[in-house]
Amino acid sequence: MADMTDFRRVADDVRNWGRWGDGDELGTLNFITADKVAEGAGLVKRGKVFPLGVDFGSSGPQGAFHFRQNPTHVMTIDGGDTNTLLEYGPKWLQNPAAGQLAGYFDGNPMRFNDDLIIMPLQAATQWDALSHVYYEDQLYNGFPAKSVTSAGAFHCGIDKVDGKGITSRGVLLDIVRLRGADTYCPLGDPITPTELDDAARSQGVEVRRGDIVLVRTGWWARFLQTGDGAEPGAGLDWTCASWLHDHEVAAVAADNLMVENPASGVDGAFLPMHMLCLRDMGLMLGEYWDLTALAADCAADGVYEFQLIAPPLRVTGAVGSPVNPIAIK
Repeated sequence: MADMTDFRRVADDVRNWGRWGDGDELGTLNFITADKVAEGAGLVKRGKVFPLGVDFGSSGPQGAFHFRQNPTHVMTIDGGDTNTLLEYGPKWLQNPAAGQLAGYFDGNPMRFNDDLIIMPLQAATQWDALSHVYYEDQLYNGFPAKSVTSAGAFHCGIDKVDGKGITSRGVLLDIVRLRGADTYCPLGDPITPTELDDAARSQGVEVRRGDIVLVRTGWWARFLQTGDGAEPGAGLDWTCASWLHDHEVAAVAADNLMVENPASGVDGAFLPMHMLCLRDMGLMLGEYWDLTALAADCAADGVYEFQLIAPPLRVTGAVGSPVNPIAIK
């Protein structure tokens, strides 16, 4: 078990503050150049699309964290409202919306439905913004933690990265296949940097600057079997932060609930890899990605690189965002 002295030594090694200027809020997304975007696009050979997002609904993975619930989807207008609104809407003066809707429906065949959703922005497939995790009162690049208020994140919010598009060469590292696991990698055996190298070597793929690395642990496939969003599984050991830094990876995502291993490898620190990646490196984390179908195709054709497109929603000041990423081969 490492201690905070070990953690601080790694933090000093991987810290990218000032690397792209004192005002930078993109972090390692700066590795995605125009040439890198073109490289990713050039990997499309068959035009086969793999959606990597999961359902946003009441049967989602949330609930274990009491501060984060599954989405609530509500219909605000549906087909059953039409006749009632036509009858009562024009006379319902206390509800101007009812009168307005009745006016839309009266005298013409047009009808419509409308809905809304209430949910945490990190309820299912999502990106962590660089403002999501911090320590010692500082965000990435030294911005003050107090710049994140109840009104949102003034610095390092998810809206700051939208213009980047987040599209690049994607690389899948299939740890389930490497380990020969039936479904997923259970808790108790965290994924090490050596395993990441072994997976790349066995798959015949190289991780390069500006890549977005996807790590398959099998957790999402396990969740679909059990419906237990609280069941932990293996994730990246905290030392993988150094591996990601050394390979100059643009971002990393996994099919589990927190990318890193739930059991901390650093005495006195909860989620040390989150702290190193988001706060020190400026490297975004993606969670709850469904990599099952993509992994099966990669195993079938032996090609573990692809174009990855994963832009966040431009939610002003948000510290995370839903995403519906796609891989194209």
